[in-house]
Amino acid sequence: MKIFTAVVHKEDDLYVALCPEVGTASQGETFEEALKNLQEATELYLEEFPIEQTCRPILTTFEVPAHA
Repeated sequence: MKIFTAVVHKEDDLYVALCPEVGTASQGETFEEALKNLQEATELYLEEFPIEQTCRPILTTFEVPAHA
């Protein structure tokens, strides 16, 4: 088993899930559905395009002025 990162955000009425290590994306009506769909999309992608090694992304935050 390999562990990947999921970045999930709400976009209108859907949750959008992205996997930065692989570049896959999916969506769902709930957070859980979006995550499950991302897992399935990533599994299918890796069956066709296996990767040898993954690099963990560095997640951080930053600020911009409120008027930007």
